[in-house]
Amino acid sequence: MSWIIIIALAIPVIIILWFVAIYNSLVKLRVRVRDAWAQIDVQLKRRYDLIPNLVNTVKGYAAHEREVLENVTKARQQAIDVRGVAEQAQAENFLTRALRQLFAVVENYPNLKANEHFLALQEELTSTENKIAFARQFYNDTVRTYNTKIQQIPANIIANMFNFQREEFFEIEEAAEREAPVVQF
Repeated sequence: MSWIIIIALAIPVIIILWFVAIYNSLVKLRVRVRDAWAQIDVQLKRRYDLIPNLVNTVKGYAAHEREVLENVTKARQQAIDVRGVAEQAQAENFLTRALRQLFAVVENYPNLKANEHFLALQEELTSTENKIAFARQFYNDTVRTYNTKIQQIPANIIANMFNFQREEFFEIEEAAEREAPVVQF
């Protein structure tokens, strides 16, 4: 009779521990997704801080290229102001296009291309773009793991009970934007 009582008590305890383990794994994954997004924010902030220096350096050489410089400044501000993954991706696409135009303008100014300050800024921006790409990849990998977990049985039951929502991927919408920008100096 004592084994029946032990088993009867053990089964609910095991179910509760299993429930807690699944819930905690979902929380852990959700926190990792938010941390991954924060890492993208850090790299984007670095990018946004570099852009005014780059624009000011180009201004001295290419004063008549005002529209291109204004587009870069406008795109930067839009990217800073948006919230949410989809809006951020769209703003980043616009900023990348504006930077491509800026670098195309630079091609017309050999003295600017040889300027040490410009070269240092260009190297920093390239490095930052690489870090952003890595952060985006890490974020999307983390989102994939999280989204998969909240859809799989039995975790989906707990995810639905506690309102764990799917996260958005950081995606590039335009096919042309999927190609890396080519900057030649």
